Amino acid sequence: MEVSDKLKEECGVFGIYDFDGNDVASTIYYGLFALQHRGQESCGIAVSDTKGPKGVVQSYKGMGLVNEVFTEDTFDNMKGDIGVGHVRYSTAGASSRENAQPLVLNYIKGTLALAHNGNLINAVRLREELAYDGAIFQTTIDSEVIAYHIARARVKTATVEEAVLHAMKKVEGAYSLVVMSPRKLIGARDPYGFKPLCIGKRDNAYIITSETCALDTIGAEFVRDVLPGEIVTITKDGIKSDTSMCLPAEKEARCIFEYIYFARPDSRIDGRSVYHSRILAGRYLAMDSPVEADLVVGVPESGNAAALGYSLESGIPYGTAFVKNGYVGRTFIKPKQSSRESSVRVKLNVLKEAVEGKRIIMIDDSIVRGTTSDRIVSMLKEAGAKEVHMRVSSPPFLWPCYFGTDVPAREQLIAYNRTIEEIREMIGADSLGYLKTERLEQLTGGLPICKGCFTGNYPLDPPEDDIRGDFEK
Repeated sequence: MEVSDKLKEECGVFGIYDFDGNDVASTIYYGLFALQHRGQESCGIAVSDTKGPKGVVQSYKGMGLVNEVFTEDTFDNMKGDIGVGHVRYSTAGASSRENAQPLVLNYIKGTLALAHNGNLINAVRLREELAYDGAIFQTTIDSEVIAYHIARARVKTATVEEAVLHAMKKVEGAYSLVVMSPRKLIGARDPYGFKPLCIGKRDNAYIITSETCALDTIGAEFVRDVLPGEIVTITKDGIKSDTSMCLPAEKEARCIFEYIYFARPDSRIDGRSVYHSRILAGRYLAMDSPVEADLVVGVPESGNAAALGYSLESGIPYGTAFVKNGYVGRTFIKPKQSSRESSVRVKLNVLKEAVEGKRIIMIDDSIVRGTTSDRIVSMLKEAGAKEVHMRVSSPPFLWPCYFGTDVPAREQLIAYNRTIEEIREMIGADSLGYLKTERLEQLTGGLPICKGCFTGNYPLDPPEDDIRGDFEK
């Protein structure tokens, strides 16, 4: 099997509480559809009726895309005015139905349903402590560790939001959570703000979700972002906020890749347009790595906005060089190495008429292992491009990520122990330029960000061992 050279996000979360008592399962479905780019391995929905018997949760989850897992029949039995949903790509825990979320827990105080985006760096230790205390785990994901700690704390606290606060004091790393209890919808974001989380409203229903594009899809208005470190509790009495876990703003550390690659371009994160950030990245590349050429093109989809930015700044025309097959999803069977079909060619084809005889500037969001960049460069040259100049709208990856992005171990990174000239030779480009690390804060308008995968300086101490996926051992 070929190893993908594209980064993956871990998850997308969506929660809704409709105070008019309307069923919310189909709304969650459309919300997850809008968040599909955040995870294509599995998905799930859990709903409850706040006016019905306390502690009855109906849930359905499975492997695959949202429109593969759910059918109209699925929603016939999913009645409830409060619910949570989740789309998943695994960085910790195997790809299996057991690990699909939301997690639903039945415990002494009732039920909890939890959806989590991110990665905990102390999950292995916490899990071992719980196991020695008699805990029995149903999954191999760190989200279950959070759920256990919330359930344990809830036995000794007056409210579920207090229990979430207790759990937040124990877990370390990246997490955006949506938690459904019998009469409350709770959202929580880690103190560093690695992953996005926002609040929306539609009629008399409130929504907590990963990205604003999900609010747009269901016709909801954006209310505000959840602050890094904040716990928001939505009940029939309104929204309550707990900011006791918030850090000074300068210590926050948003994942810069939400702006460069992960989030949909029509989303806004912490008040900043993702599309605008990508246009800026392209403009900065044109300023810092100019080259004479005839056409600027983007590698779909996330390279397109940066390519437009490069064109706007340089004056070189922007064009389309690639046609993307929109039907290649999670279920795509990758060709074996021995096969002549390349998974890159199945996903992308070059418009020969657009590039023949031209000097091309090709913009992509990142180079991870380099296994696809060389093929895309060679495809352009085979189609008749005279020169191919590659520009990358992020700095070189030199360190792994422990916070929910699958940047692999250092030895697998093409930039590790290589110069830019050596990388250029390996991928066959005529020139190569990366975004400067000092430009990153400018993409977010000065919002504090995590640059760990570029600099090795993480906002909190990483684990000594690479703990991702460790629960299978």
